[in-house]
Amino acid sequence: MYSQQEIDDAVASGVITPQAADALRAHVERQRSTAIPDEEQFRLITGFNDIFVSIAAAILLFAVGWIGQSIGQSTGLFISEHGETGPSFLAPLAVAGTAWALALFFTGRRRMALPSILLLLAFVGGVLATSAFVLVQIIGPDRFNGPGQLLPATVGGVSAAIAAAAAWLHWRRFHVPITVAAGAAAVAGLVLAIIIGIVQPGSSEAAKNLILAFVLVLGIGVFLFAMWWDASDRARITRRSDVAFWLHLLAAPMIAHPIFTLIGLNNGAVGIGEALLVVGLYVLFGLTALAIDRRALLVSALAYVLYALTELFKQFGAVELNVALTALIIGSALLLLSAYWHQVRRLVVTHLPAALQARLPDLDRRMSISQPAA
Repeated sequence: MYSQQEIDDAVASGVITPQAADALRAHVERQRSTAIPDEEQFRLITGFNDIFVSIAAAILLFAVGWIGQSIGQSTGLFISEHGETGPSFLAPLAVAGTAWALALFFTGRRRMALPSILLLLAFVGGVLATSAFVLVQIIGPDRFNGPGQLLPATVGGVSAAIAAAAAWLHWRRFHVPITVAAGAAAVAGLVLAIIIGIVQPGSSEAAKNLILAFVLVLGIGVFLFAMWWDASDRARITRRSDVAFWLHLLAAPMIAHPIFTLIGLNNGAVGIGEALLVVGLYVLFGLTALAIDRRALLVSALAYVLYALTELFKQFGAVELNVALTALIIGSALLLLSAYWHQVRRLVVTHLPAALQARLPDLDRRMSISQPAA
């Protein structure tokens, strides 16, 4: 295989013409790439060594967490309520510190996908838990037993803010795609904690619905943020597409759960009207998933539509076969959609306004077999 520099040297020396060099490069690129019409690519495992390292890292993180808890108990640095031994902030602190140290090698140098995800989650989660445990120990656990929710919400909000800062720091150092979603989740947690502190939902059904509405708004915000990342890489050949994937994965349950809960699907009584509404919403989710070429919304809402259809068949008298009929219909529909995803997506996207099409992922994309760009 000739390098680009060698081809350039051949052109400079007059061995081949610039047109021939360009034709050669185009031919090699076509040989190295393959068409991937609307395949949702993301990097999770680059080899079995990813799984091996992830298992070893999980065992090590468990061990240092256990040791940190033991040290906390022996030194009195733990949350104690009614004389009982509680968690120590040293345990998540040890996990976060170890995760960062491991990431310096396995993420920073080896660029291993699955271990990087595990270590990022361990680091941000460890920082979140450390912040919360420290604040609870400083304030005193007994003060959290009162009727109000302002104090727990404040601790949760401060901890989420610190976790968001940790995620930003991790992103600046390692640029792991899931880090942006972790930071977005922390920011959403901070906003939700502030809202809970203000609303004080308690046992009020109206207040709980208001919180769900705010979760829905936050989910839509995360979804739009994901679309911003997607629009910056319509060919989906860089890590920006991976960032968007994880953001969509975060946004989907934040959108689906509040919607189906607010329409009363979780109350146990599902009528024909509610069931048809759920099916209609699932179709809308499907059209959205086709347009943006992301399947997270379909997966997040799947449990709700399965439950709704099961109840619908039960109302029509198919009590013994309601689960089987539901699984047959939904399973067949999803498999057909997967088999003809490209054709159906093209049909949906081509009927959208041109300005919107220009911001959606390309209908026909190619993936290079070589290492993708950052």
